[in-house]
Amino acid sequence: MLNHLLYRSHTPSLLFSRTFSSSTLFVKGISFSSTEETLTQAFSQYGRVLGVDVLMDEVRCRPKGFAYVTFSSKEEAAKALLELNGQLVDGRVVILDTTRATKQNRPDNKPKHAVEEVPDSQHKVIPES
Repeated sequence: MLNHLLYRSHTPSLLFSRTFSSSTLFVKGISFSSTEETLTQAFSQYGRVLGVDVLMDEVRCRPKGFAYVTFSSKEEAAKALLELNGQLVDGRVVILDTTRATKQNRPDNKPKHAVEEVPDSQHKVIPES
């Protein structure tokens, strides 16, 4: 499937010019029967897998349909991305993408939903009439 898309693309070199900033891949479309062991087995043929994190639906006690796979190097992650993207894993076609480092844990970043509190000295008391 990936090869079909590459040949139809006018600029296939853009796909290969991606820089890999991480050795972790985002895997979308995994089977509800997929486990860390089955994903490790599927991805280990492309390099040394350091870890697999399958996100679980706590209510249904099954995978949500996506996972993160961490390789020992960026090159191995790139090889898996190019060769396994759009292929069958546990009976489902999976879509792979790179992950990006986030700034969520830095103290200077506030969550988007944060509410700034108003000090008590700025509250106005309206007298009753």
